[in-house]
Amino acid sequence: MIDFDTKLVHGRSQNDNTTGAVNVPIYNSSTYIFPKVDAKVRWDYARSGNPTRNYLEDQIAELEGGYQGFAFSSGLAAIHSVFSIFSPGDHIVIGDTVYGGTFRLVNQFFKRWKLEFTAVNTQDLAAVKKAIKPNTKAIYFETFSNPLLRVTSVRKISKIAKKYNLLTIVDNTFLTPYLQQPLKLGADIVIHSATKYLGGHSDVIAGIVVTKTKELAERVYFNQNGIGAVLSPESSNLIRRGIQTLAVRMDRHLSNTQKIVNFLQNRPEIKKVYYPGLVGTKDYEIAKQEVNGYGAIVSFELQDNLDTTKFVENLKLIQLAVSLGAVESLIELPYKMTHAELSRKEQKKIGITAQLIRLSVGIESPDDLIKDLRHSLESLN
Repeated sequence: MIDFDTKLVHGRSQNDNTTGAVNVPIYNSSTYIFPKVDAKVRWDYARSGNPTRNYLEDQIAELEGGYQGFAFSSGLAAIHSVFSIFSPGDHIVIGDTVYGGTFRLVNQFFKRWKLEFTAVNTQDLAAVKKAIKPNTKAIYFETFSNPLLRVTSVRKISKIAKKYNLLTIVDNTFLTPYLQQPLKLGADIVIHSATKYLGGHSDVIAGIVVTKTKELAERVYFNQNGIGAVLSPESSNLIRRGIQTLAVRMDRHLSNTQKIVNFLQNRPEIKKVYYPGLVGTKDYEIAKQEVNGYGAIVSFELQDNLDTTKFVENLKLIQLAVSLGAVESLIELPYKMTHAELSRKEQKKIGITAQLIRLSVGIESPDDLIKDLRHSLESLN
């Protein structure tokens, strides 16, 4: 049995390499030759399957401990494919703090097709149970919520789901399989925006789904092939390459984040820091039981009299952008950027204010990052 770090580098052998190339080739062909009309071929048309994409899908299934993986053209395409396994009239319990794009997909698309959703705080197990109805089919949540980093126990939600014969669906983008493997904690489907840490370089858009069972794999594959939002061979190769360095990047992300959290906690301009690694918090107590690290996203609120727009725009090294999980540090204002789809009332209900800032900590020198933060904070006084 090889270690996880070794699996990141090598993946599952595809046994198709006759050249001796170290890496799986990029297969750019859109179609494949049938030797005979009635031949049972492995590859026929690239939407239905591609050897480069298949390597990535096998690799991520191996890392997550799942039955089968699927690579999509974006994280939202992956989420869309998973929600599409349900039927009109089905009900899904969903976390009340989710990515803005997921919020839009649920409320402006799937509700039109008669899927029902109830948003709850998935930390509150009693609220989750109360939200379950006779037509409920699944519970969907982000392990670390975006942007307040509230931690939900995969193990406890999965236990509730099994009691009621429901699926547990987890968006584990913030942690990756390096820090948590939800399927091993009881989840049935895990989703990633591979654009983030799995790719890691802000140069590719991609989504990943891994299922625990063959039956779920068949349902997801039907949607992947039928809807057609598949990841290209070139992009599949970029995600494959990103995964190979995931361990070394995540270790640096985690180290930098802890130093920045320590810095922020000691600044008078900071009203509150949100980070699951803060000892003594509810999030820490949940996370320490199920994760191997607390991630590289930190959110914080400036004091009420300070201008958040001025703060983020005064930064020189840390870049103002809506994504996360890359080698470069990125910062944004959720109420104006990632969660702008929510009304001010909806934002307030889940704790998103004009003072809230989300920082994705990169792998630069931590001293340079702290210097940049200090300079911008001092400019507010």
